[in-house]
Amino acid sequence: MAKLLEKDVVAAWQSQIRNGVVLTTEQGEPVEIVYPGRRNDGWGADFQDAVIATGGHLRKGDIEVHVKSSDWRSHRHHLNPDYNRVILHVVMWRDDEATTTLYNGSAVPVIALRADKQALTESRPAALHPSAPVMPCAGGISGRTIEALAEFLDRAGDERFLAKAAGFQADLAQTGTGQALYRGIMGALGYSRNKAPFFELAERLPLAVLEAVAGETTPDEECLVRLQARLLGTAGLLPSQSGSSYHQDASTHRYVRSIEKLWSSCCQGREMSPNAWHLSCTRPYNSPLRRLVAMSYLITRYRHEGLLSGLLDNCAGGIPFLLDGCQLEEGLMVTADGYWACHFDFGVSSLTASPTILGKGRVSDIIVNVLLPFTFARSESDGRPELASTALGLYRQYPRLSDNALVKHMMSQLGIGHRIVNSARRQQGLLHIYRTLCTQGRCDLCCQ
Repeated sequence: MAKLLEKDVVAAWQSQIRNGVVLTTEQGEPVEIVYPGRRNDGWGADFQDAVIATGGHLRKGDIEVHVKSSDWRSHRHHLNPDYNRVILHVVMWRDDEATTTLYNGSAVPVIALRADKQALTESRPAALHPSAPVMPCAGGISGRTIEALAEFLDRAGDERFLAKAAGFQADLAQTGTGQALYRGIMGALGYSRNKAPFFELAERLPLAVLEAVAGETTPDEECLVRLQARLLGTAGLLPSQSGSSYHQDASTHRYVRSIEKLWSSCCQGREMSPNAWHLSCTRPYNSPLRRLVAMSYLITRYRHEGLLSGLLDNCAGGIPFLLDGCQLEEGLMVTADGYWACHFDFGVSSLTASPTILGKGRVSDIIVNVLLPFTFARSESDGRPELASTALGLYRQYPRLSDNALVKHMMSQLGIGHRIVNSARRQQGLLHIYRTLCTQGRCDLCCQ
């Protein structure tokens, strides 16, 4: 028999552990698996957003899987804060008596699958054979008509839109209109892994500061470099801050010398730690550096009218840009020239580097998740219900975006495809179902 690998245990958990199964920990406590979580394709635990019931309470967090219980310490997870959300340690065999302890000092229950007859048989796990995983929700919707499923997803998509709009209404009251829009765009530039540091950067470096720099009488080329110095310097991502070495080609040497000099002349002291950013395992095109450079281009593009008016208040032939999705896309897409047209990072150039640093895919995400709900919230606050209705209508008609990992997970889990999930609204509905039902242990409310 071939050696059992960790990926085999992961497959066993993914395919055989269904919602509602009750397992027993090595400490003798029963644990109900309310939601087994979704596979994590990044850093951290193997399964994210799981829900378990133990001791009369629901616990939500991550699940880490190993072949042996001793792997927890040998992999040094007890020294890694990325594993602080772990609520359950699943292993095939318990081979030591050590407690599974998190970086924050908390203890985590251990389940040994070989010891629990309810989880797996004594034979080699069936999941090790090539077969489709048993998704926990597919059976619950199998009897639904296409129309009923479509209505369910549309309703969930609208709920997510209105929830985002409500969040923007709170931001409008607290921070002001322009800052609320800027903060929303910054969060969207960060994707899921760097959303929090992008939000922090938006607080440390407000839109008013950037627009003041852009308001100076300087050529656009100089304005761009000044903004990039502020953005990258406050983010703590300049070479002098991160301490990283880089290839000193001629163009990099000139650019770094220029941007470091500009940053040293700024009012410093509010820069972030480079450790706040997740840079490893990030696709080069999605690098935080390139996304911050994209923001410098947007601020420069709208340096005369401001970011808010430039994106949402301008008109083409008397018609607000908002009424035209193509105009919104064109207003956000960014093509770089100069240094960032051919570099992913400082000193990292490549023939595959693209001058497009904010393309249609990411722009569409920003429109759906930021611009339209923001406009809905702003219009409601300004007493312009017709504009709010327009924003909601454009959202409902917006074509399907690229599927992210979470959308793919939900489509697989529910056993549905693009025939039903054929719009951005329904993709957003899947995300809303995941956040408000799956990860909250509320499976009984799904598809009611």
